[in-house]
Amino acid sequence: MSAKIKFGTDGWRAVIAEEYTFDNVRRCAQGFASYLLENGNAGKWVVVGYDRRFQSENFAKAAAEVLIGNNLNVFLTESATPTPVISYLVTLKKAVAAINITASHNPATDNGFKVRDHNGGAISPDGLTRIEALIPDNVNSVSSLKYSVGIQNSSIIIVNPKKEYFDHIKGMVDVNSIKNAGLRIIVDPMWGNGSGWFSELLSGGKTSIHEIHSERNPLFPEMKRPEPIPPNINVGLQALIDLQGDVLIILDGDADRVGIGDENGVFVNQLQVYALLAYYFLEIRKERGPIVKTLSTTSMLNKLGQIYNVPVFETGVGFKYVAPKMIETNALIGGEESGGYAFRGNVPERDGILAGLYILDFMVKLQKKPSELLSTLFNVVGTHFYDRIDTQFTGDPEQKKKRILDSNPQSIGGLKVIGLNSSDGFKFSLEDGGWLLIRFSGTEPILRVYCETIHQDKVSEILKDGLVIAGIQ
Repeated sequence: MSAKIKFGTDGWRAVIAEEYTFDNVRRCAQGFASYLLENGNAGKWVVVGYDRRFQSENFAKAAAEVLIGNNLNVFLTESATPTPVISYLVTLKKAVAAINITASHNPATDNGFKVRDHNGGAISPDGLTRIEALIPDNVNSVSSLKYSVGIQNSSIIIVNPKKEYFDHIKGMVDVNSIKNAGLRIIVDPMWGNGSGWFSELLSGGKTSIHEIHSERNPLFPEMKRPEPIPPNINVGLQALIDLQGDVLIILDGDADRVGIGDENGVFVNQLQVYALLAYYFLEIRKERGPIVKTLSTTSMLNKLGQIYNVPVFETGVGFKYVAPKMIETNALIGGEESGGYAFRGNVPERDGILAGLYILDFMVKLQKKPSELLSTLFNVVGTHFYDRIDTQFTGDPEQKKKRILDSNPQSIGGLKVIGLNSSDGFKFSLEDGGWLLIRFSGTEPILRVYCETIHQDKVSEILKDGLVIAGIQ
């Protein structure tokens, strides 16, 4: 019997050639196929896409072979395709689900298996639990047909959704105004699926696009991993300075997350970007609707909700919580601390390309550089400071969680603790309106300690206390 496959926050990820093998990908695909058949989807279509990691296209073919072997049909992407485009393709083709072979921002050693529902969004926790339960114990229980058979009998159809996605995007943001604004935009797609998409979409006007790290290189040189946070973005920030750009747009490996560098080569962190996007919709576009945020993201959203009289809903970490809440509430925007943001009118999935375009449109509409946009936001909600520490851990996470719960701190970073939310990790609310969150990653053996505060001089002290509470220091 093979090892049990466990789904985390966003599907399954593992080290290539260790747990992540063709047989185990086939087992996952069988579990997903069984789940779809259990819900009455025999004979229907499933989208399968993939990223630029090692062997991703062949892992995708293996998954497609299992689907067609279970009386399902497959739209297989022609090439490595951004995750948000795969999600859009689900709705475009009226498919019932999607499989995406990607490990997103994980190190080069890893690959992954994401699943999506008929909306193109993350599947609910209950659904993920059921899929996991249906994964067979060994590959002998997997049904499949050869890829060549699928191509011959048209149960596998190769698709390229780029034109349809571009047409869709042009209906959501004023692309022409960005093209003709004369901006100098630097794009770092982190060797990933977003390579070339901004250049193609925004070419032909006064704005110039300069891409770095745009070739396929599964080793992801010049960064620890394709995640749009420091230090992975340092080369991109330097390129921004060297090329005298107005803004740096950074996409993670599968292009569902975005990072921003300002005109001075300073990183605009994920919480600031989320607050900027919400402010853009509420103030510039005059749109109204609920905001959905994970508990690890900014309290600036709560302040914006109060100012503009819109509800703010807080969920656990991960789009498996955010996407269902967005659908339930018809939310204006949803997002998380990792740099993933979703928007009404699009699929309920993170879209780094669209988020980047909205930031560019914000710059054009106000004729401001990114640092000036941030100053405008802080004039409304006050200045907020954020940081995070990720650390590897060993031992039993349940014991560490008990230690955190038992610590019962009265103050953190010299600020009084006024509440604790333990629904997903341990979020300590502080007297200044800030917070400390200690949480175990759902995809890696990593403990994350985050904080937000209005006191810049308190950030390092709050994080240090968080590590002590977690038993790391």
